[in-house]
Amino acid sequence: MTATEGLLVPPGQGRVVRAPAQHVTFKVTGTHSRMASTFEVVVPPGFDVGAHVHTRSEELFYVLEGELDVLAFEPRVRTPDHWQRWESSSGNRVVRATPGTVIVVPPGCPHAFANPTDEPAKMFFQASPPPDHERYFEELLEILAGGGPPDHAAIEELRARYDIEQLTPLRHR
Repeated sequence: MTATEGLLVPPGQGRVVRAPAQHVTFKVTGTHSRMASTFEVVVPPGFDVGAHVHTRSEELFYVLEGELDVLAFEPRVRTPDHWQRWESSSGNRVVRATPGTVIVVPPGCPHAFANPTDEPAKMFFQASPPPDHERYFEELLEILAGGGPPDHAAIEELRARYDIEQLTPLRHR
């Protein structure tokens, strides 16, 4: 691709990485953008990414299908579990995001999403700067590919390498 050519990714296209816990389609990578990596993510029923925070990354989520519980605020108290019960000093609480909902997460802001329903959800996800999230997804899905309970020690080590401070555990059915 040259500087005078854009990138067009048709529906259903893009490199796919898949595990029982997530299905991620890479739409725009650091090869094509200096601004952000872009993904389409299918979030299966019961998946909880766990509350976490980045010091450098900014993220944007746009719910396309289904419903997700989402958090994007600093809680009064960062309890080690059940981010769904957190509340901010200003009274913000976790919300149920439906199609068309946008969530923007600046660096330093705790955030999380989970699919508490019995149906898959789909979201558009953008992470800046690239390509950290691309590499992170590839390695995370390798860890989760075996099925069964997630290897929390391996996930914690992976996240530490990619500017992700895990505040509550990742879970999936």
